[in-house]
Amino acid sequence: MATASYTILRGGRLLDIAHRTAAPADILVAGDTIAEIGPPGLAAPPDAAPIDASSKLLHPGLVNAHTHGHGNLAKGLHDRWTLETLLTASQWIGTGRTLEDKYLSSLIGAAEMVLKGCTAAYDLAAEFPLPSVEGLSAMAKAYEDVGMRAVLAPMVADLSFFEAIPGLMESLPPELQKEIESFRLSPWEATATQMRKALQAWSFRNVSLAVAPTIPHHCSDAFLIACRDLAREYDVGIHSHVAESKVQVVAGYRRYGKSLAAHMDDLGLMNERFTVAHGVWLDDEDMKRLGDRGSSVAHNPGSNMRLGNGLADMRGMLERKVNVGIGTDGANCADNLNMYEAMRLASFVSKVQGPDWPHWITTEEVLQAATEGSARVLGLDNRIGRIATGYKADVVFLDLHHVNWIPTNDPVNGLVHTEDATAVHSVMIGGRMIVQDRKLLTIDLAKLAAQAAASQARRAELTGAAKQLYLRLEKVVGTFCPGLAKAPLHIHRYGASHHFH
Repeated sequence: MATASYTILRGGRLLDIAHRTAAPADILVAGDTIAEIGPPGLAAPPDAAPIDASSKLLHPGLVNAHTHGHGNLAKGLHDRWTLETLLTASQWIGTGRTLEDKYLSSLIGAAEMVLKGCTAAYDLAAEFPLPSVEGLSAMAKAYEDVGMRAVLAPMVADLSFFEAIPGLMESLPPELQKEIESFRLSPWEATATQMRKALQAWSFRNVSLAVAPTIPHHCSDAFLIACRDLAREYDVGIHSHVAESKVQVVAGYRRYGKSLAAHMDDLGLMNERFTVAHGVWLDDEDMKRLGDRGSSVAHNPGSNMRLGNGLADMRGMLERKVNVGIGTDGANCADNLNMYEAMRLASFVSKVQGPDWPHWITTEEVLQAATEGSARVLGLDNRIGRIATGYKADVVFLDLHHVNWIPTNDPVNGLVHTEDATAVHSVMIGGRMIVQDRKLLTIDLAKLAAQAAASQARRAELTGAAKQLYLRLEKVVGTFCPGLAKAPLHIHRYGASHHFH
């Protein structure tokens, strides 16, 4: 059996989040794992490959708790999308995708994330009308080709958006009701069969699978139970968009007579492998329920504002023992995959929610959420999210001579409030350099740009027609859903007063 190859990182300043310091330290890596951390001059095997980390701040790879690989080909596609009009635009965003497009879209996202200091992501990926082993494998290959870790969860439902929102279908004129037949999803049994096939056949090393019933009321109870059982059988996570928008919450109460979180808990989906995406409109009871079950929330402050969903209560979640990770959401609604920006926004969102400053989220809490908290969301908290002995060597090297770090005061504040990914010098994942001296070593970006342009051109006719249908639907959805959002509710999460125009 081959012995592990050694690498020694010398001269770097190692971030200590709890003490808010970055003292000089050497890190010995054996294969893909951190073997030892010690003072400068740490002894290493004679054949250890040295890496000069002088004038670099070393921090754990950031972990993106929630994104959508299929969204990357739709980066910057539209401006004023609510969550509900974004869902209406699903065909405009995703129509005509070949296997190559699915690979390409995931590749773009993975390339962006590693260049911006993110080493692992939870990707809720969509395929229409149902997931496929080939499609999921193409997406996983994209992450492996870049050299990044991921948990890939096929986003599934058996009710279309138009069927899921009470009263929406009836509000559409008859000719549009006919046209949206094309949005109809496969029966849940067929989707569950495809998910099982993928879970059985899965063989990727650094990309694992999970289950993502996309939005609770977009799934029949029978389907939610099937998702629960699959996750149990294969010991994988469940990730669902719960209480992301007020429209969802109102729809949930109308359908179930209780909150979406309460309904999912009643069906037995909530446990320590369960993640709520967004959770903007969770109330105190929902948060307590999640905390009691050991569940997580993937907090996506940028997307929550971008789609007009409001300001999530991260302090309320932490007080009720909910594990919180930080995410960017997808590039079609965020519109970058920059975890430094997501951290900064997580800090700022808490600070505009009221004058009670001791209640605000600290930069230390934000950084813990974006590393260890997100790692727990992915079910990888015993392997990633920390620079510590026995953990995978996922290390970001920030250039301390970059203007962002002149001068360096508190490094935790600097990471969350100042860094914007432009000081990322190098990124190591599992002991392997993926980005070195600001260059991505695994993927040719010029070639990637050409492939993306060719994909756009190839799909232009289909996406053009889908956009026209979207614009007709937007008039109805864009009136009906904000009307639903004006219904009285016992919590308020908008950035504005209760008075709507």
